[in-house]
Amino acid sequence: MEEMTRRGFLQSAFAAGAYAALGGGFGYAGGGVCDGPSLALPTPVHRRWADMELGMFYHYDITIFGKGRAPRPKIYNPAKLDTDQWMEAAKAYGAKYVVLTAKHGAGFMQWQSDIYPYGVKQSPWRGGKGDLVRDFVNSARKYGLLPGLYVAMHYNWFLGARRSNGRVSSKGYYGYGEEAQKKYSQSCEAVLNELLTNYGELFEIWFDGGVLPPEEGGPRALEIIERLQPNAILFQGPKEARHIIRWIGNERGVAPYPCWATGRDVTQSNGIVESRSEKCTGVPDGRKWMPGECDVPLRPGGWLCKDHPERPYWTMEQLMEKYDCSVGRNCNLILNAAPMPDGLVKEEEMKIYAEFGRRIKGRYANKLAATEGEGEKVELAIPSGAGPVNQAILMERIERGERVREFTLEALCAGKWQEIYKGSCIGHKHIVRFRETPAERLRLVVAKAAAKPLIRDFSAYRN
Repeated sequence: MEEMTRRGFLQSAFAAGAYAALGGGFGYAGGGVCDGPSLALPTPVHRRWADMELGMFYHYDITIFGKGRAPRPKIYNPAKLDTDQWMEAAKAYGAKYVVLTAKHGAGFMQWQSDIYPYGVKQSPWRGGKGDLVRDFVNSARKYGLLPGLYVAMHYNWFLGARRSNGRVSSKGYYGYGEEAQKKYSQSCEAVLNELLTNYGELFEIWFDGGVLPPEEGGPRALEIIERLQPNAILFQGPKEARHIIRWIGNERGVAPYPCWATGRDVTQSNGIVESRSEKCTGVPDGRKWMPGECDVPLRPGGWLCKDHPERPYWTMEQLMEKYDCSVGRNCNLILNAAPMPDGLVKEEEMKIYAEFGRRIKGRYANKLAATEGEGEKVELAIPSGAGPVNQAILMERIERGERVREFTLEALCAGKWQEIYKGSCIGHKHIVRFRETPAERLRLVVAKAAAKPLIRDFSAYRN
């Protein structure tokens, strides 16, 4: 759908960098003690986010109720809306955090607001007194999930901001021209103030498509975020924000390999990286910590329930491949849910989320052995009688930076070491799958590193 697509805007523009360490800087690994060159470091917020691994997106907007870019509020009336049911989908799949489209491209505000007359307050839903954002964050916390919000800053059909650049380009509620642009940016600031003040701590905020900076006529977003939600992860947020994460260049839930968590400075003032070579992969030894988040709907292009219903859902095998190629490639995976106009997630989709969650748990139910270690070689003993292995998980201690640059995985079989895998990036997590091997031991051999390798987890599985 046109309104949801970063697609046109971001085909050649890629997600932003963040300052790597607390305070926006970068420095030596470890509290001032360095055993290697200077490395970009994640903030504690980045590390917490990486450990979540799985998120759930909820695309719900007035446009699913009728036609048009900004249909009239009177059509918005989800009679059966149940955000607890939404959270059941997230829990079944294994998500740890959830993100709602509080304000999508139509500009419809799904919370009680008087910023401009286009939102649930002008709808018949619950007599104009409903608040989807409130329902959403309350349900999330009830189910032990961390809530986040999607807030479109770069376009708003009701207000006339119709390009993917955060500028008013046609006549909307505020009119057209520089005065309208000023009012539009003020409305963005007011939206942020309300959403970031009234709903408690938010885990993640999605600024899909970047944020126009104040010096170019945009809102003072960074100032508001730092004041109200300093611990929120920001997807394509303001350029100088500390806790930024980046898009990996597609909506298939698949990161390339390698996919580094660091990158160079951004090249546009709104926080977008233009270089095609860095759009997905990041760069080793980058000066900013800006890990990737892989987003994917349950069917190709199906972000809202009305989008491409003729297309089949991803198969379970495809979903498992996406897991391996997102979480298993140093990224988080955020899977979409598209509730229907009545306010419920389809039962058949609920079953898919549950089965996906069972598959993920099942694949890692049979851990044969695990260890941690430092240095160029780390060995893992496989217990006698455990049987063959066919999968390994590798994790670095990213609080000290991404250090490994090249490595091999070896297996000791019948007294002889043999190479079974060769890779580069490990980062937060790298999943290695290989054919069944009757190994007595596994060995991680780091051939190249930016500093002393620090391995948080080295574990072996059979599935």
